[in-house]
Amino acid sequence: MWFKKSNFITVLIVLVLIYFSMRITEFDLTKFKDFRNMIDFLAQWWPMDFSKLPGMLEDTFETLAMAFLGSVFGLLIALPISFLAARNTAPSKALFQFTRVTLSFVRSIPEIVFGLILLTTLGLGPFPAVIAIMFHNIGVFGKLVSELIEAADPGPQEAMRAVGAKNWLANLFSILPQIWPNVLSQFFYRFEVAIRTSLILGFIGGGGIGQRLFNDFKTFQYSSVSLDVLIIMIMVIAIDFLASTIRNRVI
Repeated sequence: MWFKKSNFITVLIVLVLIYFSMRITEFDLTKFKDFRNMIDFLAQWWPMDFSKLPGMLEDTFETLAMAFLGSVFGLLIALPISFLAARNTAPSKALFQFTRVTLSFVRSIPEIVFGLILLTTLGLGPFPAVIAIMFHNIGVFGKLVSELIEAADPGPQEAMRAVGAKNWLANLFSILPQIWPNVLSQFFYRFEVAIRTSLILGFIGGGGIGQRLFNDFKTFQYSSVSLDVLIIMIMVIAIDFLASTIRNRVI
């Protein structure tokens, strides 16, 4: 079974792609042969500078707020749009196709591109970063939730229509309860992703702990950088644990 000609060809193609990708990206493990520079650099990270801890915690809460608002607003806007992007609930095929293409377009634009545009037009700070995360999440949630809607059991929906309920009422009260646990699961996953995105947006002026980390790097304050990194690690691990706990309870 494993020695079929098709499998051999597939492995050969993958190996060729790996080879050319390594050539293009200048992939060279021999560059790790001298760790002295890395050790000297990391030695400057210690001891940590705890004098800026209150400001760092404030920036951390700002990062969490950015990620949370961008995720919540993205989900709230995407929910009604998702019913237009699902084959079994869209009012017409044309509207279905238009909504799907629009969501794909929005989803294809990375948050950092939205961030660069909004930070240039609206100014620096966390507000443009929230809007950037929200826009991208609308596209992502729209696709994910619409697929959940299409996979929902049609029985309750047909039963509500049989008793005279309007289409939007039948869709809302027969489909949404079925998919809600999975919607929440997707929300918490996207919230985790949004936290990491908030850090990147901070590098371009979006505020939060990401901007502080970038500024500390630029000013060679490596003892502060080490504490920034530690706080970010703790924040991401804590949110991941909390989200997993909530998902397990809901699902």
